Amino acid sequence: MRRKIVAVVDDDASMRIGLERLLQARGFETELFPSAEAFLAVASAADCLLLDIHLGGMGGFELHRRLSGAGSRLPVIFMTAFDDDAAREEAVSLGCVAYLRKPFAGQLLIDAIADATN
Repeated sequence: MRRKIVAVVDDDASMRIGLERLLQARGFETELFPSAEAFLAVASAADCLLLDIHLGGMGGFELHRRLSGAGSRLPVIFMTAFDDDAAREEAVSLGCVAYLRKPFAGQLLIDAIADATN
């Protein structure tokens, strides 16, 4: 059986590395991207997208809108260190699988990915 691939888009290198270690320890493949633009520049084979809302350049919400506009049905889990009601409401309105506030428990992420990829 093929391992699920999780694409991680976060402009914080230490966060990307930490998430990569967690996900790989739990049996997932990972693709890491420092920006929304970097993600758009490749043909990702991801089964799920873990997406920071606040990125330098194009933000996570805009990336999600572009993917949806292109017909993508890639499940998205939003994450942010700057939680507020407006961001949470927008994430939900965009149809995210989960909305995680940094720092979050690793098990919350694993559960959200399981929901997104099953």
